[in-house]
Amino acid sequence: MAALARPTIINDLPDVILSNIIAAVSDVRSRNAAALVCRKWLVLEPTRTSLTLRGNIRDLFMLPTCFRSVTHLDLSLVSPWGHPLLSPRAASSDGGDDADSILIAHLLRHAFPIVTSLIVYARSPHTLQFLPVQWPHLKYIKLVRWHQRPQLASGDEFNLLFQGCPQLGSLDLSTFYCWTDDIPPALELNPLVAGNLTVFNLMNASFSEGFKTDEIRVITKCCPNLKELKIACMFDPMYIGFVGDEALVCISTNCPKLTVLHLADTSTLSNCRADPDEEGFTTDDAKFSVSTLIEVFSGLSLLEELVLDVCNNVRDSGPALEILNTKCPKLRSLKLGQFHGVSMPIGSKLDGVALCQGLKSLSIRNVGDLDDMGLIAIGRGCSRLAKFEIQSCKKITMRGMRTLASLLWKSLVDVRISCCKNLGASSSLKALEPIQERIQRLHIDCVWDSVEEIENINGVEYGFDLNKTNGGEASTHGNGFGDTFGSMDDDIMFNRNKRCKYDYDLNSVCMEDNGHGNGFGGRTWDRLQYLSLWIGVGDLLTPLAAAGLEHCPNLEEIKIRVEGDCRLWSKPSERAFGLSTLLRYHKLVKMHLDCGDIIGYAHTAPSGQMDLSLWERFYLFGIGTLNLKELDYWPPQDRDVNQRSLSLPAAGLLQECITLRKLFIHGTAHEHFMMFLLRIPDLRDVQLREDYYPAPENDMSTEMRSDSLSRFEAALNRRQICD
Repeated sequence: MAALARPTIINDLPDVILSNIIAAVSDVRSRNAAALVCRKWLVLEPTRTSLTLRGNIRDLFMLPTCFRSVTHLDLSLVSPWGHPLLSPRAASSDGGDDADSILIAHLLRHAFPIVTSLIVYARSPHTLQFLPVQWPHLKYIKLVRWHQRPQLASGDEFNLLFQGCPQLGSLDLSTFYCWTDDIPPALELNPLVAGNLTVFNLMNASFSEGFKTDEIRVITKCCPNLKELKIACMFDPMYIGFVGDEALVCISTNCPKLTVLHLADTSTLSNCRADPDEEGFTTDDAKFSVSTLIEVFSGLSLLEELVLDVCNNVRDSGPALEILNTKCPKLRSLKLGQFHGVSMPIGSKLDGVALCQGLKSLSIRNVGDLDDMGLIAIGRGCSRLAKFEIQSCKKITMRGMRTLASLLWKSLVDVRISCCKNLGASSSLKALEPIQERIQRLHIDCVWDSVEEIENINGVEYGFDLNKTNGGEASTHGNGFGDTFGSMDDDIMFNRNKRCKYDYDLNSVCMEDNGHGNGFGGRTWDRLQYLSLWIGVGDLLTPLAAAGLEHCPNLEEIKIRVEGDCRLWSKPSERAFGLSTLLRYHKLVKMHLDCGDIIGYAHTAPSGQMDLSLWERFYLFGIGTLNLKELDYWPPQDRDVNQRSLSLPAAGLLQECITLRKLFIHGTAHEHFMMFLLRIPDLRDVQLREDYYPAPENDMSTEMRSDSLSRFEAALNRRQICD
């Protein structure tokens, strides 16, 4: 009797056919699952080069060993979050605890042998001592720490790191709590590593004062090959060692290869919203001159990205920005804070930043003398802008912003309008109508102004012929607008009603297709995928649609940041904040709800006041009606006790989000509140992250105890999830 034929299995397929099958599977989780059960697939699977581990460090037996091609490894989110990855639990004379740390480090190296890029939460110096040394070819490291710095001498931690990573080329400390005086000594003691560095990120919001002139001099002298430098500085002249002419010249002299340079005052790194009624000018001026800026720009001819975000006035900066355009021809991204005179056109003549015609991204903040005319000039000159951000510019109105949008309708896809007195929600959205079918990312402030109260923009119709100037010849300014725009500017400035027959009508460009066949008139934002909102405490979200965001068919992600002191309120005006308003966005699956800047009473509130638990109920009411897949939530805080904790009403409302797959709570929570979340049927990834300064240190409290978190994760992992 003939033997039964063996059934064909996947291992019988030729490698060529199997590789084509692998290439056809695009879903990352499906590829990972197949690699776990099919050895031949695993051998032929070279595409997984980046991996983020989210498991509990107790479950080392579950460490995956099938992704041998991983070169980028992220260990900063290993559970329990924020607890030391490698650290002795108790003092030991026989070194046994160090042996445990070394064993864990060796297991990670065995699972991922060719790592060259590493992100790790380094709460303990043991992590820096034992982990990076496992990969001798490590070139990129990002350190994360929101907890307090260990009691070590200045620079000791970084000495451990540099001694174990001789080939290090990129170091990111943007979210690593340390002292500014930790950096220079370590660089001086390790000149070979410092000389190899090409990327150095020191833009850290935790620095209380930022780097001073002496420290910047040492850093730039030790790292002459830097191509990217991001550093939080102290520009305020009231402090000893403030950053001025000398420090700026040191940077351009010592690091001439820079292509990316970010210099920002520490005060600009906080999330606090400025006062829209401020004029934009500070009492004191910055202590560096326009001539110094010209010298710096002349020495950095390779610049592609520049941030100068200071806290004091930089007056008459236009000439320096014109030199920036000529000396740095590769510049594509520019951010300026507290710079004045950036665009002061006379007639049709462009000046200042408007001459930087290669820019694709421009951000301006606290420009006290920027008006509509200057903004229009920027739109004329910077005709390639894809991203534009304007913040705290009091003189800008809807008319100027709308004209800018009209001029940039072919390229502009990312806009942020924040803290501008004359640009509330309705006026901002009205101003962006010329690009509403093209814009993909948007931030506005939920200041509920009324369109009826805004000056009717359609009362003035203006335009210009791109092909003609007053002399009938093409313009030589490089933008094709010539002097014709001067008359248009005059009409805007003096609010004249003038109807002209021109080929290019700013009032109607891009608008002819709006609203066709969707029943929403001109309120459809077809390509908008990401929306960011700021809203004051106590205000409602419900007017959002009426303000102009009625129909966003492709909106997938929204970020809402609420800010204010709820201790000034007795109670909200309505029962709910208005999250149910977002039901109209059918593709919305990801939300960041940031209530971390709400200040209130965590415990018993005074008579006539609401504690934070009731405010959480106000803001989360209705969230269960949304079809969210991912949610990041920041609970409100009580600064007096440094507490951001999930309350009972919040846990009860979050459990109603039955479609959630991922939930990250940026604060603390009691274990029995966390157990409510097990009622979400398909929830597969939950984590508590105290990623704010300073993170609580008392890990034995009921909110943060590692045993509590591990019990919850074990209960979560025991559940059966259909996919």
